Amino acid sequence: MTITLDDIRAAAARISSITHRTPVMTSRTFNSLSGVSAHFKCENFQRGGAFKLRGAANAILALKPARVVAYSSGNHAQAVAIAAREVGIQATIVMPNDAPKSKVDGTRGYGAEVVIYDRLREDRVAIGEALAREYNATIIPPFDHPLVMAGQGTAALELIEAVPDLDALVVCVGGGGLISGCATAAKSLNPNIRVFGVEPSDGNDTWLSLQAGHQVHIDPPTTIADGLRAQSPGKLTFPIVQQLVEQVVLVTDDEIRAAMKFALLRMKILIEPSGAVAMAAVLHQKLPPNLGRVGIIVSGGNVDFEVLQSL
Repeated sequence: MTITLDDIRAAAARISSITHRTPVMTSRTFNSLSGVSAHFKCENFQRGGAFKLRGAANAILALKPARVVAYSSGNHAQAVAIAAREVGIQATIVMPNDAPKSKVDGTRGYGAEVVIYDRLREDRVAIGEALAREYNATIIPPFDHPLVMAGQGTAALELIEAVPDLDALVVCVGGGGLISGCATAAKSLNPNIRVFGVEPSDGNDTWLSLQAGHQVHIDPPTTIADGLRAQSPGKLTFPIVQQLVEQVVLVTDDEIRAAMKFALLRMKILIEPSGAVAMAAVLHQKLPPNLGRVGIIVSGGNVDFEVLQSL
């Protein structure tokens, strides 16, 4: 395994001065509709509006770089910008031209330099590597790095400390940093817990990779879940998903929208499309029956006002 429970516990101690310990919420109406007892780990209340600060802060605090470069559609961008500002270094972020405006504005607002690229014609990794050479900077990748993965796993560590008798954990899947870290924490603390991943149906690279038994690369997805548009699972994250995740299921954009509306109107919390996919899978009963007590990672709450209006 690339990371261990000790790595995740070390990350939790390292980032405690920068990150929030986010709340765990419940909903009787959701339980009635879904048939489970759900416990939502609300990373939409994290600094920067998403879980990504956990991994970015852990990497930057551990590596102590002089300058950093990252590539991201939004949440990792804001997280790196926040963590870099906390330690007093410059951050340069490569972001796609279709990234949500709120995330681009937020990243600049935290003090980072933003470089825009076209995800359909350009390679963000190549751009990031070129900038890192130019600036003599350290790259903080969005998911495929042990320190980032360990930091993301602190979300599940906190959830299980708050609700220790969970029967299952449900996590969204993009590049796999969050689910690999959370699955490592959950399975280390409770080997019997069942871990499920959820992807948008138009961003099903991990689902396809699990079917094939190896990493599969897909065309740029167009799903509303902009934070889950990875084209392939990570080299480090995918083996952990293969080993620890029981199943990855798919949800449609309409099911994601329905979960967002439920969260806003019934639970009074705003979550972004990527943050709603795990909730959508449970709400629309995409998982095996009789799961009992289920932990759901609500990964973020950064959504453009125009997307919110469209609901």
